[in-house]
Amino acid sequence: MHNPPLAHAVAKPARGDAIQLDADHLAQALTLSQALNWPYRAEDWAFAFSLGRGFAIETDGRLVGTALWWPYGADHASAGMIIVAAEAQRQGIGARLMAALLADAAGRTIILNSTREGEALYTRLGFTPYGAVNQHQAVLEATPAIDTSVSLRAAEPGDRAALQTLDQAASGMDRAALLDAICVIADVLVVVRDGRITGYACLRRWGRGVVIGPVVAHDATDAQALVATLAARHVGEFVRIDVTVASGLSPWLETIGLPQVDQVVSMSLGEAPHTDPGATLYALSNQSLG
Repeated sequence: MHNPPLAHAVAKPARGDAIQLDADHLAQALTLSQALNWPYRAEDWAFAFSLGRGFAIETDGRLVGTALWWPYGADHASAGMIIVAAEAQRQGIGARLMAALLADAAGRTIILNSTREGEALYTRLGFTPYGAVNQHQAVLEATPAIDTSVSLRAAEPGDRAALQTLDQAASGMDRAALLDAICVIADVLVVVRDGRITGYACLRRWGRGVVIGPVVAHDATDAQALVATLAARHVGEFVRIDVTVASGLSPWLETIGLPQVDQVVSMSLGEAPHTDPGATLYALSNQSLG
């Protein structure tokens, strides 16, 4: 009797190996994030999963770790939703997840926003800091003052190309797929100056309430007008916004009732994306997606 051809043999991943994250993992992934008090809803996990790729580690059939990444054009990517269950810490799970992620995204510059707990691992993997992001959030108790001198209007379908061009200038990455997906579910405003779109901001349901971002603008005056106008529509609700420290918006956000509650470090593997000084990314879509 001959042995069966090797081509018929199906290799199973060894215990503890990173495997491809799939839709069947999302319910357990939500439980992992809830254990860390991260605010993701099932809808937020599904949205992020639909735009990227991910890896998971299981122990005895139970999910104990996740890591996702999102391609931005051919040259860049963002990584996030990197979670290891508390009882599975200090077993090298985070390192194995990141090894699988980095191999999958090889050839791209990868950005991420690191918690204090994760910074040592990412540093060992070659990531270097290039900035920081402040997390602001609260139940918004009062309507912020709005600068009516800034010309705003709702985004229209014909604005798609202009928004993508503006976003790429501000982020240094081709995030067309991300922006298209957000615009389907978000309230989107644009700044129009001399007949040209020079800024935009999105607000969508996310986490405990709504999140404002991305916010791209020519200057802080326009960025504040965008944020204030969107926030004013959600007084009495939980509002979150993640702004770069370099944007300088944090002191103003404090004055309108959105205090800073945390800060993360922006890191890159490879040279950080090059941006256009004529457009600034004031707020992220969220910390994972960038």
